Amino acid sequence: MSASIGEIANNANQAAKVSMEAVEVAKRTNETISTLGGSSKEIGEVVKMITSIAEQTNLLALNATIEAARAGEAGKGFAVVANEVKELANQTAQATEEIGGKVQTIQTDSNNAVDAIGEISNIINKINDVSSTIASAVEEQSVTTNEMTRNVSEAAKVVGEISQNISGVSAAAEETTQGSSQTKDAANELSKFAVDLQGLVNRFKI
Repeated sequence: MSASIGEIANNANQAAKVSMEAVEVAKRTNETISTLGGSSKEIGEVVKMITSIAEQTNLLALNATIEAARAGEAGKGFAVVANEVKELANQTAQATEEIGGKVQTIQTDSNNAVDAIGEISNIINKINDVSSTIASAVEEQSVTTNEMTRNVSEAAKVVGEISQNISGVSAAAEETTQGSSQTKDAANELSKFAVDLQGLVNRFKI
């Protein structure tokens, strides 16, 4: 029983140790995701800047197209370039919009992951507390069991001594009984001898 209690206590301690390790891993993961979230925000700022540049480029391309139209035949080549720049600006704006959407998704997922890891850490901490409580209770139970075992051993020892003493008393009582019987027989012999002696005395009386 003591061995079983010790094994339970050892398992509880191991569970507490594993829980603490899991908490540390969760903390490191949380820090990593938080860093990822920060990086995502920085990317978001860059995307905003690129979007702003694309909008300005688009506006410049539009102005260039207008100026090329005013220049007439001489501005046709410049108008083609302006249209290409405008198209590139539109593509850049579309790409940055998609990137912004993905960054927003990453930020949302990162925040959700941070919250989930926080909940996991709390649960693991509770498991750790329960494991520690179980380990303490089992340790106390082990101490109590050892004390009970010691008390039972002492009680068994006392019972053995009492039994031995009772056997000694029984033997002494038996010897006393035999002695009493012998004393009684001797008394009877003495009584008989006294009667015989009295008879002899009576014979010598005048």
